[in-house]
Amino acid sequence: MGAAVTERGASLGSASVTSAPTSLLEPVVLEGAHVRLEPLSAEHVDGLAAAVAEGGLERAWYTAVPSPEGMADAVAQRLAWHAEGVRNPWVVRRLADGQLVGATHFWAVDTANRRAEVGGTWLAASAQRSGVNSEAKLLLLGHAFEACDAIAVELRTHWHNRQSRAAIERLGAKLDGVLRSHQVGPGGVLRDTCVYSVLAHEWPAVRAGLRASLARHG
Repeated sequence: MGAAVTERGASLGSASVTSAPTSLLEPVVLEGAHVRLEPLSAEHVDGLAAAVAEGGLERAWYTAVPSPEGMADAVAQRLAWHAEGVRNPWVVRRLADGQLVGATHFWAVDTANRRAEVGGTWLAASAQRSGVNSEAKLLLLGHAFEACDAIAVELRTHWHNRQSRAAIERLGAKLDGVLRSHQVGPGGVLRDTCVYSVLAHEWPAVRAGLRASLARHG
């Protein structure tokens, strides 16, 4: 994946694009006060397997979280997608104890149109409702809009994943619509996909909301 660049203090949301924008596909370390997003590597397999086993996240029928046993293959696939130039994967490391607590990505990167989807996100049970998700989103969106000069960032989730939908709506993203019978899931069950987005001019308000959420979590 090449050498990673480190952006510290990205959670402050104070950066601006003053030179050539960074590629949405560049492997970058994004560090805030509570979490560090590190470019995915094969060395992360064991830590991610332990994180996903916490609470049995992979058993929710409306998600596509890798199982502990399938984590090595899942990581290899994501690294291959990055090499193909379509996705940019990170792991989420909690700074308080140094543990890996999840994964996230720039999914469906469209470099020509300066767009990406924040997707493939999952967090261990102990990291949920803790401010980890808020800071991870603050880091990712700040990087997209401020360093990469993105025009828009999408977030998608299953219609039945009410926890994810509520989290996206608290973020301040707006619902663009619902893709009915969008994908065929396990067992042939059809998935309706909720599509949300944040536009560049909306980012300051979304950033303020994320900062307020982090302040509540201390």
